[in-house]
Amino acid sequence: MGKIIPIISVIVITVLAGLFFYDSGSVDKELLNRTFSVDAVYLGSEGVVEISFVDNTQKTDTIILEVLGLQPSFQKTYSGSSFTERIPFTPPDKYGWEIHPVIILAENQDLGLIEIKTEIHEENEPEKPVIFSKQ
Repeated sequence: MGKIIPIISVIVITVLAGLFFYDSGSVDKELLNRTFSVDAVYLGSEGVVEISFVDNTQKTDTIILEVLGLQPSFQKTYSGSSFTERIPFTPPDKYGWEIHPVIILAENQDLGLIEIKTEIHEENEPEKPVIFSKQ
């Protein structure tokens, strides 16, 4: 009986710590989803990918956009809290849009440096998930 109480205590503390970290991560994700709007859509009729970024708080000073998998790679820096960029693009080969991830680095006054990753989608498809990470 004397060994059961410490074991139960350790299990309870571990579960509570896990819930705390899980919950605080979801709050950050919700905050980032509310703060930043990102989309990358292939407009087949025009042969371009339109990438848009908006910081709803207007507290982003510098944004770096990079589209990987292109020859040469596309990279551009913007000042301000939003941009829309149209990049000439041919439809992907058999490997799909996954080989062309869209990476955005946003320097936000309150949140610091945030890395945002998404994928291009066709006009008639739903938006791809957006992944955030703090640098």
